[in-house]
Amino acid sequence: MLQLPRPTPCKTALASVEDAYEACRKITQDYAKTFYLGTLLMPEHKRRAIWAIYVWCRRTDELVDGAQAEFTTDHTLDAWESNLESIFSGHPVDDVDVALVDTLEHFPLLDIQPFRDMIAGQRMDLYRNRYQTFEELELYCYRVAGTVGLMSAAVMGMDTTPQTAPWNQDTPLPNPLQEAIALGIANQLTNILRDVGEDAQRGRIYLPLEDLERFNYSEADLFNGVVDDRWRSLMKFEIDRAQKFFVDAERGIGQLSPDARFPVWSALMLYRQILNAIERNRYDVFSQRAYVPSWRKFLSLPLAKLRAEVL
Repeated sequence: MLQLPRPTPCKTALASVEDAYEACRKITQDYAKTFYLGTLLMPEHKRRAIWAIYVWCRRTDELVDGAQAEFTTDHTLDAWESNLESIFSGHPVDDVDVALVDTLEHFPLLDIQPFRDMIAGQRMDLYRNRYQTFEELELYCYRVAGTVGLMSAAVMGMDTTPQTAPWNQDTPLPNPLQEAIALGIANQLTNILRDVGEDAQRGRIYLPLEDLERFNYSEADLFNGVVDDRWRSLMKFEIDRAQKFFVDAERGIGQLSPDARFPVWSALMLYRQILNAIERNRYDVFSQRAYVPSWRKFLSLPLAKLRAEVL
């Protein structure tokens, strides 16, 4: 995995706001091509904010999953959290932080807690490489990905149109935060299912051990890449669980600001197709990586547009 640059607190002259956003755009484009495609469907001020958030999240993940991860300790994450507090105080530490500081000024609903929760998720990766139950795994998924849903929702904004009628002015504004979290968890579960083989090579098993036991599939089977009826049944079970989170996430899209619905529907549908790719590969995630070809991605955009307009 590529390593993103670490902060350089000794710098006195940081990038301009425009240069910082451009750096975030390039990093997003290079590291997350499908995600980047979805951001291009957003209004400019929202897409730039999402790039800034993505880069912070990516750099956070790299601390425990990047080329220098072996040197990461609790102290490293403590320092990273101190940098976060500095950013939220309006004092960027590194060039790309300039963009995030600007984003925070333009989107004041962004709260520091989801960012802190994401760092807590990285702490879990420092010390855990197994999850006994799905409840344990769900907490991890919330911290490393559900938090992204919360961050993004603060940028996307809510649709306040129903509250403009005089008879609706006392109605509470929509607040689909649970659906935003569900989308993040769905995406993370999809990542886990796609990357089973890669994670196994690092000695990690993210599938709940209780699920392996349910289907009489052992850790040794997983490390040996055994694909049989037990494994296919297990994967069907896990895919169904991920699909339920995607369904929950769909319920909140209609409550988002109208200019956010198309990109969110697109992102959801594009990511969901990874699960379809796993099924097309007969659940073999050990010898082949599930991916969605570009032509399939583009074919899904008209349907995403239609859903954004009518649902």
